[in-house]
Amino acid sequence: MPTPTVESPPRPGAERAASGWAGAMALASALLLALVALRWHPLLSLDGTVADTTHRWAVDEPGLTHVFRVLTDWVWDPWTMRLVTFVAAIWLVWRRAARWTALWLVVTCALATLVQQTLKAAVDRPRPTWPDPVDSAHYAAYPSGHAMTATVVCGLLLWLLHRHGITGPRWRAAVAVAAVSVIGVGWTRVWLGVHWTSDVVGGWLLGALVVALAVGVDLRRTRDRAEPAGEAHA
Repeated sequence: MPTPTVESPPRPGAERAASGWAGAMALASALLLALVALRWHPLLSLDGTVADTTHRWAVDEPGLTHVFRVLTDWVWDPWTMRLVTFVAAIWLVWRRAARWTALWLVVTCALATLVQQTLKAAVDRPRPTWPDPVDSAHYAAYPSGHAMTATVVCGLLLWLLHRHGITGPRWRAAVAVAAVSVIGVGWTRVWLGVHWTSDVVGGWLLGALVVALAVGVDLRRTRDRAEPAGEAHA
């Protein structure tokens, strides 16, 4: 049985599923954005409680805090994630037949960055402030760029692995690495006191929305390329 590639025709219902996920993520993202922008008191109270608790832990556990700083500043840093995307795009271009997929990957990540920075400027949410900070960060708080970038990059790369027919232990390992990265980077941002919990959740939701939309575009293109070939053999 031939191994599916990124150009394999999508299975029936795949586009509807991608559209459904995109709709759900868009609704959830819009709702959370509205609550943050309106400074909904229950949300702010929950954010403050979590931030106070994790900051005490960060101050009391300097060794663990140092590990989290290394992870968030180097391993899961947005520029590290973008570098992984760039390397994947170069590999796709080297394969020659996947140049469109390389462009799709790079453009999606670039658009995600643009959306993230635009929302930061528009919402202009202050970051947590502490008399004894354990880390610092720039720009506004909402959404978390680390969380959104990790979600977009890991989601897109998982989709590409799926389209290439990766299964079994390799697929499970890839999913595990992606899950640890996405959840882990969110946790480090809250632990280090540079983001509110809702910033991280917002980054996750927006990242998932971008991935769902990008997958939908990829599926439509694959379907459109497959249809003429099917008509030619009819």
